Amino acid sequence: MRPPYPLELVPLFPEFLNKRRTKFTLPLRLMEDLGIDRPSLFFAIGAVAPQGGGRLSEMWNPYATQWDQYQAASAAARDAGLVDEKHGRWDLTPAGRDLTLRVRREADAYLASLPSPLPANDLARLAALLGRAFEGTVASLDRRWHAHIGRARRMAGSGAHPMVALENAVYGLWQARDDSHMAAWRQAGLDGPTLDTLTRIWRGEAASEADLAAKLTTQRPADVATELARLRRDGLVASDGPLRTTDKGAQARQAIEDETDRLFFSGWPDEVGSSAAWIGEKLAAVNASF
Repeated sequence: MRPPYPLELVPLFPEFLNKRRTKFTLPLRLMEDLGIDRPSLFFAIGAVAPQGGGRLSEMWNPYATQWDQYQAASAAARDAGLVDEKHGRWDLTPAGRDLTLRVRREADAYLASLPSPLPANDLARLAALLGRAFEGTVASLDRRWHAHIGRARRMAGSGAHPMVALENAVYGLWQARDDSHMAAWRQAGLDGPTLDTLTRIWRGEAASEADLAAKLTTQRPADVATELARLRRDGLVASDGPLRTTDKGAQARQAIEDETDRLFFSGWPDEVGSSAAWIGEKLAAVNASF
């Protein structure tokens, strides 16, 4: 599809993902059965499983420089027999794989049981259109940028029910949005932590280096100082006074947003693009029903 892109759809995707399983009680029961807390359970089924195993930097935040906050959860998940670690790489154990499959099966049954605010044919059409959108982005985005897209295949449920198919599509789109954004800032010559530092300044979230370091809790203060020095050297952040982007910095950061949108939307079929208003209306109704 061609611009203008339907940017109004983007916030509907995380809203759906944050709300669609709010009354799904299986995780609570698993936590009690296994004797672990939510972060430990989701270290296994929400990080290691979607990524297919990997290092913390691959499974979690590409904008971080330290992952100490995951030590307790990873240790508890390992003690519960769900994951194993070798040379810094985490993988599911057979028990962890079985648990992931169980969660997927029971999530499918839960989603299929939800009353739909849409007629069955509308829900099926919504899922199909967003599924085509996801496939369009996957096909158009260079494979070297597919860091998270593979998660959609690993975590997909049975698309036989339209609400499960909708979850598959929206989850996939959100992974594709992540990959489009990472492609945009990498092509701009930035790494994740430096991009996060620039973004916080661009948004006016911190007036001083101390404020900035306090905001960037997944980075070490020394790393923030190094990134800030680079941004100043490159002319993207003002060299003195309160933290602020230069005109060059503001334009560069906006260009990353624009490129993210282009990479994400340009592969969508025209039929999906022409249905954007309908998609937005129906997906908002689904979100409001949870």
